[in-house]
Amino acid sequence: MRSLILILSLCLSGPAFAGAEPSRLTEAARGQVGVTVTYDPAYVALEFPGGDLPRDRGVCTDVIIRALRDGWGIDLQLAVNRDMKADFAAYPALWGLSRPDRNIDHRRVPNLQVLLSRIGAELSLDDGPTPWLPGDIVTWALPGNLPHIGIVSDRRATDGTPLILHNIGAGAREENILFAYPITGHYRIGADQVTRLQALAG
Repeated sequence: MRSLILILSLCLSGPAFAGAEPSRLTEAARGQVGVTVTYDPAYVALEFPGGDLPRDRGVCTDVIIRALRDGWGIDLQLAVNRDMKADFAAYPALWGLSRPDRNIDHRRVPNLQVLLSRIGAELSLDDGPTPWLPGDIVTWALPGNLPHIGIVSDRRATDGTPLILHNIGAGAREENILFAYPITGHYRIGADQVTRLQALAG
């Protein structure tokens, strides 16, 4: 099955399927490699909107947050906060909160999965292989059922597997981990999704 996915990914990832927009997300994520060098999951009180940790540290979600901010000027902190205020019950009740927390909500993978689904970015994992395009966002379940998130690169490993831009514990890196863990989500931010995010964060 994995071989079939790789073959179709290689065959279907040409110009007819790849747009200019996702590459902005990939380049913005790659710009974090060598800059974000520490994995730091500490709860931090952030400015709002536009809050961020020092760029030398962060977690997996911060790669996504910074890539969207640098690539498209989208503030995920504000977008998640506004969407959670509009429909708090749509988001996971995993942390015992009764209202949004603008310091941490956007830095939690399950919340980003909900937001991405609500803006129409989710791709099916069950309807057959979908090509992995640069700029796609992927989520995984790590050992211990820990959620993880990263961005598909435009570069590939020697076996053809797309590399992933992510921070799994040693800072932002570009690595061959797409099929290393169970995949729980596949998302693609196109023009419509950018517009919806901009409306939330505008």
